[in-house]
Amino acid sequence: MSHSNNSRPIITHSNPKSPISEAYRTLRTNIDFSSIDASMRVMMLTSAGPGEGKSTTTTNLAVAYAQADKKVLVIDADMRKPTMHHTFLKTNRRGLSNVIAGQATADEVILETQVNNLFLMTAGPIPPNPSEMLSSKKMTAMLEELKETFDMIIIDTPPALAVTDAQIVATKCDGVLLVVDYGRVKREAAIKVKSNLEHVNAKLIGVVLNNVDRKSGENYYYYYYGNEQKEEK
Repeated sequence: MSHSNNSRPIITHSNPKSPISEAYRTLRTNIDFSSIDASMRVMMLTSAGPGEGKSTTTTNLAVAYAQADKKVLVIDADMRKPTMHHTFLKTNRRGLSNVIAGQATADEVILETQVNNLFLMTAGPIPPNPSEMLSSKKMTAMLEELKETFDMIIIDTPPALAVTDAQIVATKCDGVLLVVDYGRVKREAAIKVKSNLEHVNAKLIGVVLNNVDRKSGENYYYYYYGNEQKEEK
């Protein structure tokens, strides 16, 4: 069901001139420069654990690409605890799970958003077998078809240490962005996620540090990769 208000304002859309919005545009530019020799059409974001700002980063990065005149699709591939429909105030009645199950086509479930050039595929009803659905040939075929329509596809996945979903999706993407809460995640956890992704030959294109303490003397990193809001994931 849709909601009457948004507890997760999309800052790159609501306040595009803010320093935080500029940080997401800088992130977009860095990603583009990192993929000069390879096509970056399907990108995935994950984190070690919940609450690190992964879905918030997904949303704002997608808006930054849409503002650069790219036709962008956000796919909520967290079929265990989906959140994107809340962010964009959309229904989750039909989505990714329906497409993979053959109950709907991608065109039937893709939704327009309040942001020009930005579209959304919600997770859909929670299935009993998310990992199996994400690893299916149907998922791979769907992404290939969507690349004919969209310039950039950005996929939000569950935390990588909780379930194998992120590793599975990573094998179908051109690049992976790891979101890390600077003050919450231990170094060992981040290294474990990196190792898990490398094990499936994922292309890790970068790490976004969220919530860096400006008092710690690392103002530069806060400015460029900071996040003023926390997701509830």
